[in-house]
Amino acid sequence: MLKERKELVNLRSIYETSLKAETKKILVCAGTGCISSGSLEIYDRLTEILKEQNIPCSIELQEEPHGEAVGMKKSGCHGFCEMGPLVRIEPQGYLYTKVKLTDCEEIIEKTIKEGKHIEHLAYQKGGTIHKKQEEIPFYKKQTRLVLDHCGHIDATSIKEYLGIGGYTAFEKALFDMNGDDIINEITESNLRGRGGGGFPAGRKWSQVKRQKTEQKYIVCNGDEGDPGAFMDRSIMEGDPHRMLEGMMIAGLACGASEGYIYVRAEYPMAVSRLRTAIAQAEELGLLGDHILGTDFSFHLHINRGAGAFVCGEGSALTASIEGNRGMPRVKPPRTVEHGLFDMPTVLNNVETFANVPLIINNGSDWYKGIGPEKSAGTKAFALTGNIENTGLIEVPMGTTLREVIFDVGGGMRDGGEFKAVQIGGPSGGCLTKEQLDLPLDFDSLKKAGAMIGSGGLVVMDSNTCMVEVARFFMNFTQNESCGKCVPCREGTKRMLEILERIVEGKGEDGDIELLLELADTISATALCGLGKTAALPVISTIKNFREEYEAHIYEKRCPAGSCQKLKKIHIDEALCKGCSKCSKACPVSAISGKIKEPFVIDQTKCIKCQACISTCPFHAIMED
Repeated sequence: MLKERKELVNLRSIYETSLKAETKKILVCAGTGCISSGSLEIYDRLTEILKEQNIPCSIELQEEPHGEAVGMKKSGCHGFCEMGPLVRIEPQGYLYTKVKLTDCEEIIEKTIKEGKHIEHLAYQKGGTIHKKQEEIPFYKKQTRLVLDHCGHIDATSIKEYLGIGGYTAFEKALFDMNGDDIINEITESNLRGRGGGGFPAGRKWSQVKRQKTEQKYIVCNGDEGDPGAFMDRSIMEGDPHRMLEGMMIAGLACGASEGYIYVRAEYPMAVSRLRTAIAQAEELGLLGDHILGTDFSFHLHINRGAGAFVCGEGSALTASIEGNRGMPRVKPPRTVEHGLFDMPTVLNNVETFANVPLIINNGSDWYKGIGPEKSAGTKAFALTGNIENTGLIEVPMGTTLREVIFDVGGGMRDGGEFKAVQIGGPSGGCLTKEQLDLPLDFDSLKKAGAMIGSGGLVVMDSNTCMVEVARFFMNFTQNESCGKCVPCREGTKRMLEILERIVEGKGEDGDIELLLELADTISATALCGLGKTAALPVISTIKNFREEYEAHIYEKRCPAGSCQKLKKIHIDEALCKGCSKCSKACPVSAISGKIKEPFVIDQTKCIKCQACISTCPFHAIMED
């Protein structure tokens, strides 16, 4: 156990030397996405081959390395999830994509032994082979700061984190700064909460620090409930110590001795990595009582959420940690005054805390130099939908939507036409092609009627029905409503019912106006922030795509051709031979006719099951 500062400095130097001694490294992505594709089996097979061929390999970083051992690493998420399993080879920087078990021997023989590149495992686009990870357009256009270590170090090793300079920010804060110094640095950096609200972190910390209570808490929100969002998960899985370091610095700044990490139960890998990281830090004496011989004590605990979306809201989250049902409460008082166990509480999300060590080490001026002054730094986004490159990205705040979609994302998939992007999940709104040059920062998005949220970006092409998008997100929000307040509990239910009628072709005159009226009421009267923003997807889709709503309601037609109930199946008389197979296959007797004469479909009975289409031997039945 480390008892003073110089022991930490010496240990860090030892591990830095050990890392440099590993002249060859194989980093197998052990993020959730790649694990589901079999990356752990690939890791085991590569390790097995090295041992079979008597090639020295190091599974764990050694304090006294012997010879030129190949470092075998289970890294965090590389971000390019759709190309997994991913394997990075150093020192060359080669990134191999969609690696199979059968590729393992070739990787050892050609790359590890001979240093040669394997072209068929490299990322290829437009005939160009990208050998190195940094050359791939998906990575080249990013600025990875918070995600910098993910994919480059062993995600389960505090030794490697120390070897790349880990806990230097905490060391600096502990010995060279006081609470006011830390808070001033965070305030000057203009770091804003990355959980969606964008509240200035320094202001929140200072409010907690000035509270006159003996006990204060630091709470990390790792719930991340937005559909398709996995930024926080990747940080917790791939670089857990950086997040812990940020929480420790916050505790030091505010005078808190206890911290809680609230992680959704659907993230078992993140929970496991965090538990390992906490145990490692405790073993070294970086967590616990009288850290490094000082008066500062800090303990960390993990709470697993039950999967309720509403527990992403601050007061619901703290209630859940306390063992109560996760439901928001009326404010004020705010969490900074009466939070966890009724004590002053700093509540930030994973990405926010992961930024803190960077700011302490590099200074607020450096951080403000990235992105717009009022929305400084970078932002991680989960890029999904009808786009060429999906995965986890990180770009400077203020990067335009066009740059994210067409430079980092590689443009629309299969040559599709960009239509819209849903940003901010169920609490956000949609942006259209007229807003492609809109900078992605807190203030610009708010003016456009959207929000960053936790960072989900769902890209949609011309085949996407925007009414169905609104229905999908409203269905999610309605299911996740805690039910405490009437506007959210009942209002979202009524909005969902209207949207369901519209996509089924049963929309009525006045439905659009009623949706907007309900949205206005819910936004004005709901108890918590989640309820107040629940109607944003509906408001933004009506604002930008009102004609699609009108086509559904008045023409009983889906312009995108995706609403099943509004599709029409018809029989081409010129192709129909009157064999009656379609009539026999129809489960609702909607098809009638005479043998050897064209059959017809009764549209009032047809349930669009398509059984007739698959049955017809003459391809006379089609859908439009």
